[in-house]
Amino acid sequence: MRLLITCKQAHQMVSEGLDRHLSLGERARLKMHLSVCDGCTNFNGQMQLLRRAMRKLPLRDDSNDQDRTS
Repeated sequence: MRLLITCKQAHQMVSEGLDRHLSLGERARLKMHLSVCDGCTNFNGQMQLLRRAMRKLPLRDDSNDQDRTS
């Protein structure tokens, strides 16, 4: 397995890391890539910001939604 990853692979790892725990090797390769790539570092920051924002949203209760039609 290659130590250096492409931006496409880094984006995929960042996205997958939102849904599952990355392995130690994956985290190391991603961290190495982010240390030299400003674009992917920005992407990672944006994804983390979105994740934090989504966690702050209240859960929606669809059972009281008056816009639904029966």
